[in-house]
Parts: sequence; C-alpha cells; structure tokens
Amino acid sequence: MRGKPLPRRAATVSGDRVGGAGRARNPWWDNTRFLSALLIVILHTGGSLLAREDALHSFHIASWAFRVPAFVMLAGVFSSAGPLGPRSLRTLLQNIVLPALVFSLLYSLEKHWLGDEFIVHVVQLPWTLWFLMSLFFWRLLLPLVVQLRHPLLVTTGVALAVGYVEEFGLAFSASRTLVYLPLFYLGWRIGQGFLSTWFTSRWSLFAAVAGILASCVVGWLWHRDIKGNWLSMRHSYSAADPLSLEWAWGVRLLVLATAAALVLCLLRLMPRRRLPLVTTVGAGGFTIYLLHPLFILPVREMGLIARVNTPAEIVGLVLCAVLLTTVLGSPPVRHLVRPLTRPSTGWLFAPAVPGPQQPVRGPAHVPPVPEPARTP
Repeated sequence: MRGKPLPRRAATVSGDRVGGAGRARNPWWDNTRFLSALLIVILHTGGSLLAREDALHSFHIASWAFRVPAFVMLAGVFSSAGPLGPRSLRTLLQNIVLPALVFSLLYSLEKHWLGDEFIVHVVQLPWTLWFLMSLFFWRLLLPLVVQLRHPLLVTTGVALAVGYVEEFGLAFSASRTLVYLPLFYLGWRIGQGFLSTWFTSRWSLFAAVAGILASCVVGWLWHRDIKGNWLSMRHSYSAADPLSLEWAWGVRLLVLATAAALVLCLLRLMPRRRLPLVTTVGAGGFTIYLLHPLFILPVREMGLIARVNTPAEIVGLVLCAVLLTTVLGSPPVRHLVRPLTRPSTGWLFAPAVPGPQQPVRGPAHVPPVPEPARTP
C-alpha cells in the first residue's frame, strides 16, 4: 500500500522552533508527540509506585506502545535515507550528539548535588538519553538499511537474534538500537506513503478503536503477567523466561508486532487538526523528553513520590505530570533552553565550502525526503 509521502513539517529538524511565520507544521504529528510525551512523563513520575499500585502498573502496560515505540516510529518518519553528506553529519551532531552530552552532564551534576558520586557517562548514557544514542545510530544505519532487498525482514531478524548475544546490552544502547530498528524503518516507510490506505479508509477507523480497546483490556487483566524485560529491550534473553531460551525470540516478535500495530492504531485515531494547547505543546516534544528527568529526579530522590498512597494523591501526581509536560513544552521554555537542546556548532566546525548542491538520492521507489530530524 504505497502512496504519496505523508505531510510532515516545514520547520527546523528538531521541530522546536518558536514562532516561524510561514513555516507550516502538520498538527497530526504534533498531537501525537504531545500524547506520547505526556505518557512518558506520567510513567516516569509515578514509576517508583508501579510495584505496589495496580492502577498505575496496568496503565503502564496498556500504554507502553504509545510511548517509546511511538517515539521511535515518529523519529523514523522525519529521518532521511539520503547519503550522509557534510551537512547531514553536522545536523546529527548539533541535534543529537551535543544535546545528549549536554544533558548527560546536567544529569551527573544534579545527581552529585543530590549526594551521589559525580560520574561522567559516555558508554551508557543515563535514564532517557539512551534514545539519543540509538537515534544517532539509526540515522547512520538507515541509508544502508533501505538498500537491502527486504529491509523489514532483515532488521526484524537481527532484532530477534541479538537477544541471544550477551555482548549486546546497555553499552552504547546497542540492544535497543538493533531491537527497535524495524520500528524506526517502518516509521520511515510511513513517511514515504506506506500504508496510506490505512490512514484514510473507514474500515481502519473501527480496527484502530478495537486495537486501543484490546490494549486497555490486556493492561487491565494481565498487567502483572507481562514481564518488564519483555518490554525493555535492554538485555539478552534469560533462561528464567517462561518460554525458555528456545522460544524467547517469539515473545520479542509478538511484542514488536503488537507495538507497531498499536502505534498505527494511535496514528489512525489521532486528530489531524490543530487542538488548543495540545498542538502547541506537542511541537516541543523533544524539549519535554530532554528536560523532564531533571525535574522528576529531585522530587523522587527526596522521597516525595514514595509518600503517595491514596487514590486522590495518585490523581494529584498525574495532574502534576500533566502540568509539567505543558510547561516544559510551552514556547517560552523551548526558547529559553534552545541553547541546550540545539547547541551552536559554529565554534566547532570550519566554515562550509560553497559548492554545487548535491541531490539527496534514496531508493528508486521513493522520492527525496527532508533533512534528518530528531525525536519526537
């Protein structure tokens, strides 16, 4: 099901430009970013309560696909499969590598301020920053992946096989990079018009509703039966897995297929028009993703979240997460922290040498795509 490339945006590669008159954005993607970012902030806010609060744990399982897998596929939508020339490499450095290093340093300084030893993270970036390291490698791999005869089949095979290799783990986010690569590639294909019928047909609307409801039912009834290591994608398979090592790949295949299907359901149901506040905040999804751990960590380390017990307090905690998401994604905050989320690289690179514009070439069956983009 191939069609015209889906409309994406005409802003900066980060999608976090404030203002930008005449630079139209597609609210469909920003609305999706808002929901995914909000779910991530809610779960990171109440993460320490998951072991004892069934409602939060059920919500965690039911909404898993709408968080990290959705971010991965959205990153693929806005990525380029063209050759990585000088301009593309500079963009990757400015939009991915430098923000990862900056926020890794901020995280270390904050942990030190809270009483821990100061540690410089390089091989394994802290908390949510693994996504940036994986995104960097996804962008490097995409021009190669699209040249394969059967990219989705090959990347899925690698994602399943890597679970048997213990060396692929947290270091350099190696395991997550390879396991989520099929979803990243699928996101790129969606940006090229793949599955366009799904996003426009009437029958898919009912299928998408059924998919979301099924996720909620599974999360409510069997949330304690779904193991966290099945969803984390961080480690190799374990002999303690109920299906044994021999069939562990089957669990991962089911999880990846379910994640892809549920993200498609989410995109099908997401409004494509501008929504008050939601679309504006969603445009700052990348800023929300980078900043929120710095605000949640002190509150968690001081034990304030652990004191939450009653249903009213849990609702209040969720409302605080909603407020935090809204503030961090607001245009004033995005503008204020822009030197951190998109650092200047003028001091690092020599001036570009003028020359003829090189065309961006991709596979013969897809048109040129915009410059690489970052996360949500």
